[in-house]
Amino acid sequence: MRRGRARDAAGAELSSRRRGAAVALLALLGVAACTPATPSSAPPGPSSPDTTPRRLLLATLAEGDALAVVDPRDRRGSAVVDEIPVGAAPWDVAVHEETGRAFVSTAEGVAVVDLEAGRRTELLRYRHAPDHVAHGEYRPGGLGLAVSPDGETVHVAVSTGDRSYLESIDVSSGDVRRSTPVGLRPFDVLLGDDGAEVYTVDHDAFTVTVVDVRPGGGTGEARPIQVAPFGTEGGLASFEKPHYAVLDDGDLLLPYQGRALARVDPDSGEVSTTELAADTHQHGVARADDGTLVVAGNGPFGNAGSGPSIEVVAPDGGSTVLPTDRRHETVSTWRGAEGRLFGVLAGGYTQDGWWDGMTVVPLDDALAGTDTSYEIRVPGRPQTVVPVTLPDTTDEEDAS
Repeated sequence: MRRGRARDAAGAELSSRRRGAAVALLALLGVAACTPATPSSAPPGPSSPDTTPRRLLLATLAEGDALAVVDPRDRRGSAVVDEIPVGAAPWDVAVHEETGRAFVSTAEGVAVVDLEAGRRTELLRYRHAPDHVAHGEYRPGGLGLAVSPDGETVHVAVSTGDRSYLESIDVSSGDVRRSTPVGLRPFDVLLGDDGAEVYTVDHDAFTVTVVDVRPGGGTGEARPIQVAPFGTEGGLASFEKPHYAVLDDGDLLLPYQGRALARVDPDSGEVSTTELAADTHQHGVARADDGTLVVAGNGPFGNAGSGPSIEVVAPDGGSTVLPTDRRHETVSTWRGAEGRLFGVLAGGYTQDGWWDGMTVVPLDDALAGTDTSYEIRVPGRPQTVVPVTLPDTTDEEDAS
């Protein structure tokens, strides 16, 4: 065993109804990391096994130790197609298309998942490893993460409780190349468009930290930018803090309280804002390939006065707000084979009010003023959701 990495010999084999065909055909793997896949409201019809790509989702199950493969079209029962054990209290997941791997930040380390074999192959250990394993928002261990364009380095935010670090881990050797102090509890980590910088969204520090990670020449220099459109009063008790971000033409977009969308220029440090309409405490945000934003709102906390909702912002700035009885944590967008675009919101809210499912929102209907959203069941507190494209593994006897 090489330093910094523990091999998982057992591999936590893909435990599913469709395991056999997945091994044979995932050479067709294509992960739509930024262009999510889409649901059709009807169950999938007959298809030829081993040939037809299926646009699915990956979700971390924060209450347990697994990564779920989810079919967002399935409203009949559990929408979970498979579960892959990855390690305790998984938080974030990122995929690398060319190598066919998923990377999952857990309380124990970064799980490397071979999507062709459907199993965890390695566990990359943190330099600042937690002294105990726990679950929930305040647990120590890995939080947000991102993967380098070549798939050779995973950048993961690690919290010890009172400090946080961005650790850059060599995937091949398991060595931590660099550990850089960043702001407290970085919920989210994003990689710049050219792979030269990593951005951590520091929840309890009211900051975005820019870290130089240029391959072969990165200094590890960290440059915090304060992003606090409503100030920092209240400190750790404030609800007006950053949670998640998306990239837009090199800038970062962060929603605050359903009242302001902050735009951060990571080069200059300039922060500007535009108005949002939901007036609710917001967490996850996703940006579709056409520029549409989807934002999860969780209710009247801090200076926000309205209930839970889903806000959809069109590329021209117009928005619609869909009230919901559910709270959500992260958001993705998903485009189906027929080209229709959906928002997908994970029910694993980090505080009270989480639920075992996701909400799927047809975005064209939402922007036209019609709520045709539906729920799917995903047991285990799905916290982070991302799109993935896999070949059809439906057995002939299962097709209907």
